[in-house]
Amino acid sequence: MRIAVIATCLGDAMFPQAVKATVEILERLGHEVVFPEAQTCCGQMHVNTGYLDMALPLVRHHVEVFADAADVSVAPSGSCVGCVRHQHAMVARRGGDEGLARAAEELAGRTYELSELLVDVLGVTDVGAYYPHRVTYHPTCHSLRMLRVGDKPLRLLREVRGLQLTELTDAEVCCGFGGTFAVKNAEVSTAMLADKMANVLTSGAEVCTAGDSSCLMHIGGGLSRLRSGVRTVHLAEILASTEQGTPARDVVFDTAEVGESKGVHP
Repeated sequence: MRIAVIATCLGDAMFPQAVKATVEILERLGHEVVFPEAQTCCGQMHVNTGYLDMALPLVRHHVEVFADAADVSVAPSGSCVGCVRHQHAMVARRGGDEGLARAAEELAGRTYELSELLVDVLGVTDVGAYYPHRVTYHPTCHSLRMLRVGDKPLRLLREVRGLQLTELTDAEVCCGFGGTFAVKNAEVSTAMLADKMANVLTSGAEVCTAGDSSCLMHIGGGLSRLRSGVRTVHLAEILASTEQGTPARDVVFDTAEVGESKGVHP
């Protein structure tokens, strides 16, 4: 299968390891992976903050770039895929472009979050990964509530050799990031983060994983400030890891380090 990778803004600017890991997994499984270099932001930030007119040209560009790029598209991000699947056509119709709306709907029907693509489309749960660590999984809000990926990430993690999966109390509760929510409602966001971190630490995990770099950035920054020793690692990076090493580098990338250096946490 020919698969186009959507890098996402965070993947392009701050967390390219998750994108590279996505490519590595798919190529390991024997698929042709393409990366449309003309891709830009999907418009999620604009849509979620109410700037729909500004989102329209981004939606149009995304459709133009990915429409004929591959059989399907994939992103290591539930929130970006949620935007493509559930918001692009709405933005186009609101802007009076019915043709674009129909094209967006067609593309949305073959755009997937990574765990969806692996389990539902490719029919794979064992991707040949090896990751000898205690890991807990945080289901991000967009993947859980908008895409309804369910237990697909957990099914993938359970097949990783050497991995010990630990239960996360109140796993389905939001971590408090929510894009601009963390900026506009910093005190509430921080309180939600404190609850999430307490549950991560109680789980006894060495690593907290998720399918969205944004949530991992938020959680990882908080864990780093506590000097907890618990790392945050994207699901794709765990699935790309093998006994020969982690993908494209010698050590697992710690999202907390970038979050600290960028000062992006409330």
